[in-house]
Amino acid sequence: MLHFLYSLVFRLALPFVLLRMWWSGRGNQEARLGWQQRLGFVPRSENPVIWVHAVSVGETIAAAPLVKALLQRVPDTPILMTAMTQTGLARARAMFGDQVRYAYSPYDTPGAVKRFLGRVRPSALVIMETELWPNMISLTHDRNVPIFLVNARLSERSAQGYERIPSLVTPLLASITWIAAQAEEDAGRFLRIGAHPETVSVTGSIKFDVDITDDIRTCAKALRSLFGVDRPVWIAASTHRGEDEQILAAHRQVLADHPGCLLVIVPRHPERFDSVARLIADQGLSLSRRSKGESPAQVQVYLGDTMGELLMLYGATDIAFVAGSLIERGGHNPLEPAAWGVPVLTGPHVFNFETIYGSLQARNGVYVTNDSHDLAQHLHQLIVDSDRAAQAGANALAVVEANRGVLGKVVEGIVARV
Repeated sequence: MLHFLYSLVFRLALPFVLLRMWWSGRGNQEARLGWQQRLGFVPRSENPVIWVHAVSVGETIAAAPLVKALLQRVPDTPILMTAMTQTGLARARAMFGDQVRYAYSPYDTPGAVKRFLGRVRPSALVIMETELWPNMISLTHDRNVPIFLVNARLSERSAQGYERIPSLVTPLLASITWIAAQAEEDAGRFLRIGAHPETVSVTGSIKFDVDITDDIRTCAKALRSLFGVDRPVWIAASTHRGEDEQILAAHRQVLADHPGCLLVIVPRHPERFDSVARLIADQGLSLSRRSKGESPAQVQVYLGDTMGELLMLYGATDIAFVAGSLIERGGHNPLEPAAWGVPVLTGPHVFNFETIYGSLQARNGVYVTNDSHDLAQHLHQLIVDSDRAAQAGANALAVVEANRGVLGKVVEGIVARV
């Protein structure tokens, strides 16, 4: 009954959603293609595909090593990557080009999902992290397609929400072939909300298998030479509305003691690039933008307003603050800067990555900062004490190295069940 009501509400809301999409995307070919695909009108596939679904940019990045491994492991099976957002698909295209296929994921109405499934003919559905869409899962299961929840995480907050609707959630979990949980805590919560014990494994996080290629290292070194090798450089990565002001306030405090210091700021969403640029200018800080090829040599702030370069940007800096954590967003992935051996800082709100941050804290590989003043103090300490900074970076890197190898287990687990 609850599933029926869910589908009914989604159907009733759909015309308004489509009208909003049309209005916001007038004259935009990508937006027009998007609404067609979201209704399930995607190109037909001649052969069954492995469908990899990632909701947005973060999950798409997390899926990248898995997709690379699948391309090598099952080279004759096409891979279709889907995302809910335009930025997620853009990131996927930037990583894989014509090696895989792409589409917007269908809206979770029975009609859209059925059309989508009929056209792409999946041989397996791989869902990144925790995307429990009722019609996507149930209708895929009805076609006897194995479903995998990979890199699965479930916060206590989310678990409590799912516990309120067991009649909807329990059948969905019963339809999933394998849940590859990041940690024991995640596995326990999935079991608590109704997952079958035989379908749940603790594999760890594939995000530990960070791949920093020689090309990325070369680009990072070249950019660092443009920054200036001897000046302190820190990055605030994946910032959200409500954080930029705090980050700029911290930078102003740091500049008081270290006037040559450079902040590299990277907003999470590209639609905020221009507004963050205006905010920086309004605060009287000198700025250059990466998208315009402007020199970073003499400025106080460098705006990383391009897509797909965050891993490289981490490698050109001395200290990394991982945002989404000064506000109650839940934080973002700290393992990319850790893989560079860069000291990692975060705000207090990291519930989306609690296990990973717990591992870093246990090895003294992360500093938790509560506000802009606290952030500035930690930055100052790491700038003046190079030995402390080097040790913090080494500690973070040690956590990454100790947990590599999850990817292989997950790929084998998928291939064995397809």
